[in-house]
Amino acid sequence: MTLVHTLGFPRIGERRELKFALEAFWRGDSPAAALEETARFLRARRWQTQAAAGLGLVTVGDCALYDHVLDTTLLLGAAPARFGFGAARIGLAEQFALARGNADQPALEMTKWFDTNYHYLVPELDARTRLSLHAGALLDEVREAQALGHRVKVALVGPLTWLVLGKSHEADFDRRALTGAVAEQYARLLGELGALGVEWVQLDETALVTDLDAGWLAAADAIYARLGAAADGKAGATAEAAAARPRLLLAAAFGDVSRHAARLAGWPLDGLHLDLVRAPDQLAAFLPDWPEGRVLSAGVVDGRNVWRNDLRRSLATLAPLHGALGDRLWLAPSCSLLHVPVALDAETRLDAEVKPWLAFATEKLGELALLAHALDAASRHDLGARAEDDAVLARALAASDAARGARLASRRTLHRTVRARVDAITATMTERASPHAVRAVAQQAALGLPPLPTTTIGSFPQTAAIRAARAAHRRGELGALDYLHAMRAEVADVIARQEALGLDVLVHGEPERTDMVEFFAERLWGYAVTEHGWVQSYGSRCVKPPILFGDILRPEALTVDTASHAQSLTARPVKGMLTGPVTMLQWSFVRDDLPREQVQLQLALALRDEVIALEAAGIRIVQIDEPAFREGLPLRAADQPAWLDAAVRAFRLSAAGVADSTQIHTHMCYSEFNDVLPWIAAMDADVITIETSRSNMELLDGFARFDYPNQIGPGVYDIHSPRVPSVEAMLALLRRACAVIPRERLWINPDCGLKTRGWIETQAALANMVEAARQLRGEMA
Repeated sequence: MTLVHTLGFPRIGERRELKFALEAFWRGDSPAAALEETARFLRARRWQTQAAAGLGLVTVGDCALYDHVLDTTLLLGAAPARFGFGAARIGLAEQFALARGNADQPALEMTKWFDTNYHYLVPELDARTRLSLHAGALLDEVREAQALGHRVKVALVGPLTWLVLGKSHEADFDRRALTGAVAEQYARLLGELGALGVEWVQLDETALVTDLDAGWLAAADAIYARLGAAADGKAGATAEAAAARPRLLLAAAFGDVSRHAARLAGWPLDGLHLDLVRAPDQLAAFLPDWPEGRVLSAGVVDGRNVWRNDLRRSLATLAPLHGALGDRLWLAPSCSLLHVPVALDAETRLDAEVKPWLAFATEKLGELALLAHALDAASRHDLGARAEDDAVLARALAASDAARGARLASRRTLHRTVRARVDAITATMTERASPHAVRAVAQQAALGLPPLPTTTIGSFPQTAAIRAARAAHRRGELGALDYLHAMRAEVADVIARQEALGLDVLVHGEPERTDMVEFFAERLWGYAVTEHGWVQSYGSRCVKPPILFGDILRPEALTVDTASHAQSLTARPVKGMLTGPVTMLQWSFVRDDLPREQVQLQLALALRDEVIALEAAGIRIVQIDEPAFREGLPLRAADQPAWLDAAVRAFRLSAAGVADSTQIHTHMCYSEFNDVLPWIAAMDADVITIETSRSNMELLDGFARFDYPNQIGPGVYDIHSPRVPSVEAMLALLRRACAVIPRERLWINPDCGLKTRGWIETQAALANMVEAARQLRGEMA
């Protein structure tokens, strides 16, 4: 029988139960026991979903309360010394202090998980790091699953990948010095899992799809040699322990690992997972010399997008593999299903044309089971069974063909009009009239801003009253006019608060926006939005990526009325707030029948129209947020320039239609920027705001070495933490910023939007930020 498994499954729950349990615990509204009970319930339901779909192994170890990389850091006893936690005494309070910060320490740095919108907490490693195994929580989860009657596979961040993802603040410390210690702890863990009867352990080594130098590859060889020695009963292991060792499945998602085929053939692996969605051609490098006895896990169902699987295409790939490998062929999604919503059944309001085209995590498990069913049926000799199986398969193939055909033939948007506009784009449409130095003079004359201007990134706290009004409006209980008045009252309140705080450039606070992408998707043709299609971004933060299925058209103004109203309430400049074309693309589930670059340009044209309309309405600053600019970067260096060139072209197309005196801002967060600075400069935004507080302004060093020519606002406090930093702490960061960036080009702002924070902490932090700016201006004078 062909075994089906998944590399991971969404952990938030169909109704975001984990989110609400976490936030209740953080607020002090419920005890730790309630959070732990919710987590147990969600784990059990996830395993039951997998078992009911026919999976041969359920996955354990992917149910992190906050982040799976943080779980691995705690598993290895690697909490940073600066927190003062003993590795053996980390409970929920300490775990969340690492994730969210506390009164004494900022949280661990956060950045994007490879080229996804998931954020992980960066391990801090240095010469003081001493690793030790703390596997109690993981072993308890294994026992839970086994007690429910499940056959278990444990999924872990691979030892190599954990080291690669780490960071050291000591310039002379090489993380590879921990290679032996990491390998030793993983070897010990394999022994403990084997003692519980765990058959398989999945090691997620996504780092292998990136560019690793010879030193990292040598470290990888050393790690897997140690794990092989443990499996062979060497290094002090008894024969009984060696016999009980789990088998190792190495999983390489998000790209091509064929260049490592010879190396992987020599590693002590019992199975290898290949992403055959992102890199279908890599199979040729591994076949026909597939090692005897090794399992091939074929990732043929897309774990990063929501379209139904093309069953005919998948079977064409799988049939010869099944013939050659038999039961050594396993089926899986291309990557963890963490990146897609939980279940399509919950969507009762989704566009009736679009819904049959889709498969969320639960439905993807069904697709895998169906593919396995088809492969096994084809190899049976029982004609009666084959006839039954063929009928099931015929119905499934017909549904798959119908969905794909309907999607490709859809004419829901103005294809010819939109594509003609893309074809007509010229080089002059992506150029501002004057260089930034000239524009800066015109903008200062128009805006009259003080030195070191203060602003925020865009959103302000989404209070219970805002959410209640929005929900009532959606249910039809609050009419359109009453809802408009409610939102305008919120805007007036936010403007008044900002003026009282003394901020220089204001925002309207975005009370009407559920999400920075979904808001625009609801108003652009070519998009569909879901009701419950939540995906975890980090911790309790969930997003609902819209579904981009057709050509993009802006039927009317999107934000002009709200921005104009906000500007009418104050003499200070108010920013128009838009989400940029790169982020709109990256944070959506995107159609796969057109090149992504073309879809990105369609989005850029729609946003260009909005930018020009905002300027015509008297808005003199427009912020076009691009937090995903670095996120979508291909994982191999050779593929990156073309992607970056296309991203820059799209941003400039959206921004370049305005006069010199109109100031264009952009915002980026939680990414490493140093390797893409030439392209960030090429975007030619007048002001860029970036996340820097968690890294203690380290990101600015790259901007200084590159001599970034335009204005920049490094974040002076971390909005993802409830911690309110002092004036002195912000001044220390700002003085460091002034050491690397000329003061006349500096802005002062938080790291990111304030949507998830409460008003008490928001006002306190912003008051300190404004005071820090006042004091720094005094020092300048």
